[in-house]
Amino acid sequence: MLEIQERNGAVLFPVRVQPRASKDEVAGEMGGALKVRLQAPALEGRANEALIEFLAQLLKTPKSAVRILSGDRSRTKRIEIRGVTGQQIRALLAVEA
Repeated sequence: MLEIQERNGAVLFPVRVQPRASKDEVAGEMGGALKVRLQAPALEGRANEALIEFLAQLLKTPKSAVRILSGDRSRTKRIEIRGVTGQQIRALLAVEA
């Protein structure tokens, strides 16, 4: 089950990124994290930027509301998104996966 925390008007949750995928998509849940496949390579922060853009677009929120808290050089990242609820993240997983 996806580990989602809500605090101070933000939602925090782990994401497992698979770079260099055939398309950008949510691929379900993996070990308590949201699994996301991205076309961008894991070079010079391109996959991180693609992840921020992808999540912002899916949740219809500005890119400035999405932040990588930890794991910027790892496939497993901790994400903070302001202005959304944990319920919206769970619904995203249900619809996209």
